[in-house]
Amino acid sequence: MDVHVRDLRYFVAVAEELSFTRAASRLFIAQPSLSKQIRQLETLLRVTLFDRDHRSVALTAAGAALLPQARLIIQQWEAAQCEISHVVTAGRMTVTVGFHTRIGRGLTAGVTARMATLLPGWKLLFRQVSWSDPTVGLASGDVDVAIAWLPMPDNREFSWRVVATEERWVALPVGHRLAAQEVVPLDELADEPFIALPRTAGQLREFWLGNDQRPAPARVVAEAETAEESLEAVGSGLGLVLLSSGNAEIYQRDDIVCRPVAGLTPSELAVVWRARDERPALRVVIDACARCLCDQPGAMTPAG
Repeated sequence: MDVHVRDLRYFVAVAEELSFTRAASRLFIAQPSLSKQIRQLETLLRVTLFDRDHRSVALTAAGAALLPQARLIIQQWEAAQCEISHVVTAGRMTVTVGFHTRIGRGLTAGVTARMATLLPGWKLLFRQVSWSDPTVGLASGDVDVAIAWLPMPDNREFSWRVVATEERWVALPVGHRLAAQEVVPLDELADEPFIALPRTAGQLREFWLGNDQRPAPARVVAEAETAEESLEAVGSGLGLVLLSSGNAEIYQRDDIVCRPVAGLTPSELAVVWRARDERPALRVVIDACARCLCDQPGAMTPAG
């Protein structure tokens, strides 16, 4: 049986982190699954790659020998994927844009118009991705570029440009005790039930629970895969969700009231792409997305 590139990615993550816990978090998989994959790799290669005990993880001589070769194989595979993607994209003249929440903000019409001038004959496809994938389809290769809420996984695989900042608001069911307030202090949400993103969303889940600023974590009563699911839960009275001010406008519903939250830093919307993807057509789309979003009221152009 041949070794899979995925197994080498897992090995490199553990080798760089020297921690199965940190590596699992970086890879968005459960630690037991990661340990199992590493054991299978060791069995396949008939070597021990890591010395493990309860306090530390260290590379063996065999692991140290494999590490630079594994990195090279991964880099070559990514280069091959990028080249194939370039050929396919050029052939089909299509760029796929991923998103978690409705984009709105005039993006679709604006970018389509710019592409008609700069890339005649090309078209955009928009694809909604579940909150369970914090890379918005970029890691899997399902999309070419994403319109995403930060934070993104900080693993040096992605680049982004912040194109807008929007205050964080809270969505409440009509009739909720806080619905009559013009602004809701963060302290007032301390004991409220919240609908969370899936655990695999990582830091994004924490951000949209407000846990980055709360003195104690939010009380989670349910999880939702999409913005639509989370707002259905709010409308039914199950719990509350945080959302951006722009999405409060986009997702208006008769059974929900949205209010600004005092005490939270703003959210950031970004155009995100794979760092090694240098296709000229993709760069045109990135620049067009950034320009269209930065032209919207309340948006900002990042320094540099």
